[in-house]
Amino acid sequence: MNVKGIEVAIKNQPVLDPKFIPMYAFSTAFEQSAANGQPVILALERENGQITRLETKIHGTPEMRDADILYIERTVKMMLWAAGGYKIYVCGNDDIGNAVKEIYRLGGERDFDADFMESVYEKPFEVVVLPLEEAPQEKQSPKQIGGNNTGCRIGFDAGGSDRKVSAVIDGEPVFSEEVVWHPKVTADPEYHYNEIVTAFKTAASKMPRVDAIGISSAGVYVDNRAMVASLFIKVPKDQFDAKVKNIYINAAKEIGDVPVNVVNDGDVTALAGAITLGDNNVLGIAMGTSEAVGYVNKDGNITGWLNELAFAPVDIGDDKAWDEWSGDKGVGCKYFSQDAVNRLAPLSGIELPEDATPAEKLKIVQGLMNDGDARAVPVYETIGCYLAHAIAYYSKFYDIRHILLLGRVMSGKGGDVLLATATRVLEEEYPQLTGKLEINLPDEKFRRLGQSVVAASL
Repeated sequence: MNVKGIEVAIKNQPVLDPKFIPMYAFSTAFEQSAANGQPVILALERENGQITRLETKIHGTPEMRDADILYIERTVKMMLWAAGGYKIYVCGNDDIGNAVKEIYRLGGERDFDADFMESVYEKPFEVVVLPLEEAPQEKQSPKQIGGNNTGCRIGFDAGGSDRKVSAVIDGEPVFSEEVVWHPKVTADPEYHYNEIVTAFKTAASKMPRVDAIGISSAGVYVDNRAMVASLFIKVPKDQFDAKVKNIYINAAKEIGDVPVNVVNDGDVTALAGAITLGDNNVLGIAMGTSEAVGYVNKDGNITGWLNELAFAPVDIGDDKAWDEWSGDKGVGCKYFSQDAVNRLAPLSGIELPEDATPAEKLKIVQGLMNDGDARAVPVYETIGCYLAHAIAYYSKFYDIRHILLLGRVMSGKGGDVLLATATRVLEEEYPQLTGKLEINLPDEKFRRLGQSVVAASL
C-alpha cells in the first residue's frame, strides 16, 4: 500500500475493511523514510502554560512535501485530541508550518478542531511557526483524583444511550440502576436536567444521607462545568451556555449542599482500571455511543490531557469512515463505538432496520452474536483488529502497561471475540509490545455499571 509515496505494509487486515491502513503503520514507515531528514518539533500549549512536545523529522524535499504535510497534520491531530491545546507550535520548517496553519485556521479544513479548542480553553486558537531553536519546552502538571470511599456517595455515569447511577456506602455499592435515555437527540435541556436529578434522587433514597456526588460524563469539564459535551449536541448554543454548562452543579444542589466532582468518562475508565488492577500506566477505553478514553500515569495521576481520542486519527486508508460531527475521516469514534458495529454489520450480510436508533441496531447485532449467528463474528473481529493497530499508535504517545476495555460494545460474546482478536493481532503484528502491555476486560456487570461505582469515589 502506498500513501503519498510512503510504502506501508501490515500483516493483519480487518476482515471487513480491506482498504484500512493503520496510523501506526503509516507513521512508522514515514519516520523510517525520513530518518535522515529535517528535524521538526511540534508543541501544544494548554491551560496554565502547560506544554506537550514531540520531536520528529520530515523529508523536507519538494517531491515529498505532500507526505510531509500529511504526516505532520495527522500527528498534530493526534496530539491535539490526546493532550489538548489552544496554541500549536510548528518549529523547524516554515513551509510545513504555514500549511498546518492554513489547515487548522477557523473556517479552514479543521475548523471543527479549532472551534472546539477555543470553546474548551476560552482562548483564541492559533498555529505559531517558529525556528527549531525557539521551540517551547515540555511542561506538565498531573492531577490526583479518586480513591475517596468513606461515607454515603452517589456515583453517576452519563452515557449517550443509558444513564447509570450507584449508591455506594464505604466503598460498597448498595444499589445500581441503568436507565435508557436519549440525550444526544434531545434539544430541551430540561429533559437532561430532570433525568440527572431523577437518578440522583433515586440513589439518595437508598442511603441514610449523601456525603458526596461523583459524576462520569462524556465531554470536557473544567471546574465541574461542561465546556463541550456530545451528550448535549442538540441543545442550542444559547441554551447550552445558560442551562447546560452548570447542569451537574445545579442538579447536585437538588440533593443538598454536598461536594460534587465531574470528570470525563474516559478518565474514570482509566481510574477504574488502576483501582481494579492495583497498577498504573492504564489507558481506559470505553466503547459505547462514541469512544471515550482516559489515562492514569505511572504515579496513579490523571495527566490533565483531553484524551478525546474519539477525534484522533486511526485510519489513513482510501476508504476511511466519515464522522459527521467533526467533518473528518478515519477517526476513532467511527471505529470503536456502536457506530462501528452498525457500519460494519451490513458488510457482513446483516440487514438493520433504517428506522431503528443506533443503540437498537447494536442490540440486534449483539443478539445475533449471542445466538451464534456467524454473520456477527466478522464485525467484532474487524473492530478487534482495528483496536490492536490503534493501541500500537496510542503507545507512541502514552506510556501504557494496561488497556482496560469497557462500554456497551464490549458486552456479551462479541466483546470476547473483539478481545481475542485484538490480543492475537498485537502479538503477531507488534511483538515489541508483547509483554509490555496487556488488555484487560472486566466481568459483565462491571463493564456495564463499573463507571458509576468508581465515579462515587471522585
